[in-house]
Amino acid sequence: MPRLHSLELLPDEAGREAVVALWQRLRDAELPSQLDHRGSTNAPHVSVVEAPGLPDAALDVAQVRLGGLLPVRASAAGLLVLGQDRVTVALSVALDDDVVRRVLAVRVQVPDRAHGGWLPHLTLARRVERADLPRVLDALGAVELDLRLTELRRWDPERGHVTSLAGGA
Repeated sequence: MPRLHSLELLPDEAGREAVVALWQRLRDAELPSQLDHRGSTNAPHVSVVEAPGLPDAALDVAQVRLGGLLPVRASAAGLLVLGQDRVTVALSVALDDDVVRRVLAVRVQVPDRAHGGWLPHLTLARRVERADLPRVLDALGAVELDLRLTELRRWDPERGHVTSLAGGA
């Protein structure tokens, strides 16, 4: 399977710190955590689209439709469990309908996208054994975050780096 390119929305510094604190809670409980991902580009984010490649049209639409909207407010609450035997644990992210419409306008520009539909979320841990889910719930407790998504970036796995398309610094 090819490594996937992605477009991502990133929270501001306060949002990053809040999500990293959740990652740390999992690590402190000796559970899998996104802190285990040691890549220099690892950062809390909401994926807009993932695919083997991103057409220029998708990048253009993303810059206009999403980049021009930043920053956007979001709320994150409610844990998601995605997968089968080993699961991904994520935090559900709620966005205004206008943001969702704009994301969908980007996604339709990518015919070979990895996932149908869009489930906005922040990944907290991957490859968690189902038997460990009660410990995950105990470690995280009730989670509610108010976020400001301030940057749109592109991850290019072939070149091994990210490019900010809008917002940020």
